[in-house]
Amino acid sequence: MGGVAILVPAAGASSRMRGTDKLLEMVRGQPLLRDRVTLALGTGCDVAVTLPPEGHARRAALKGLGATLLPVPDAATGMSASLRAGATWAMAEGVTALMVLLPDLPDLTADDMKIILQVNDCEHIFRACDADGTPGHPVILPARLLPDLAQITGDTGARDLLRAHPVTPVRLPGQHAITDLDTPEAWAEWRATQG
Repeated sequence: MGGVAILVPAAGASSRMRGTDKLLEMVRGQPLLRDRVTLALGTGCDVAVTLPPEGHARRAALKGLGATLLPVPDAATGMSASLRAGATWAMAEGVTALMVLLPDLPDLTADDMKIILQVNDCEHIFRACDADGTPGHPVILPARLLPDLAQITGDTGARDLLRAHPVTPVRLPGQHAITDLDTPEAWAEWRATQG
């Protein structure tokens, strides 16, 4: 109860992968989703993961981890469905802030998580950016904005909310905050750089 919690929104369709699920691609010996949820749990924060409503391979990938799993019946309506579910969960938990950690950012490290959690003051919005200042993820929202997050609609995520309030950028090394892998080509390119 209380403190900062982490939401991993993983209820989306992975539609740009043309038939495969990006969150089940293998990284560091396990599915990407399990790898990223393990990273989140490693912070010591409470972690919730939104999932598609049906019995899904993503649920199986998280077996035994100890994160709260939140099925999202209206997942097909877009990212906002996951954010609404996560905000509702976070408010019920009485958190002081909620970090939204996209699950398709394979380069984020435990050190990156520490950096953004250490600057958080539970009053302002903090958003990770790359070394050049390009905005990325994760984003930390203070509890006072969770009722607004619980009302958002559409598939632009929290974009309008971030536009309506001051956002403090937090620089992370390289492109850690912006490397998201949405297509088979992006995965192939990323794997090539991993050696």
